[in-house]
Amino acid sequence: MTALTFPLELNLKLTDEQFWHLCQNNPNLQFERTATGELIIMPPTGGATSDRNSEINFQLRAWNRKTRLGKVFESAGGFKLPNGANRSPDASWLTIDRWNALTREERDKFLPLCPDFVLELRSPSDSLSQVQAKMKEYVENGAKLGWLIDPQRKIVEIYRIDRPVEILENPIQVSGEPVLPGFVLDLSEIFED
Repeated sequence: MTALTFPLELNLKLTDEQFWHLCQNNPNLQFERTATGELIIMPPTGGATSDRNSEINFQLRAWNRKTRLGKVFESAGGFKLPNGANRSPDASWLTIDRWNALTREERDKFLPLCPDFVLELRSPSDSLSQVQAKMKEYVENGAKLGWLIDPQRKIVEIYRIDRPVEILENPIQVSGEPVLPGFVLDLSEIFED
């Protein structure tokens, strides 16, 4: 038996419709697709990563519930980026104006755009260089703000359009200004051992 490494990358050429059906017919697996069409199968997360993801989405959703400025998406939400890639950030947010501009059909499938804010939480199985490349891809496709949170190194990398990556070492919190007005992510539970 051959051992598989994850994320598993397969060079399959699928149409958008075929990719949609593959995802719908395999709800226990998480798929992404690169701009060149390579299929990526991601493993389920471990307990610690799942707990951190849940905490991040809880904080983002609580802020958005108060402000009503947009829509929040968790890691199963799919986006069709302008470059053709299908991605599912661990957490993301879209302004309400951009959400309202989508048709019902567009809302029911992978959203045909890049979110305004994206967050990737690096799990122990993630290659740092691959997650950093994904963050750059988001910004190149229109994300105004991106955070790569790395609990292993206790670092947050902040990605913005036309600016170098900002690195925060062991921060207590990180501000979403001006993209997420008033949102501050408390990292105490994210970085706890």
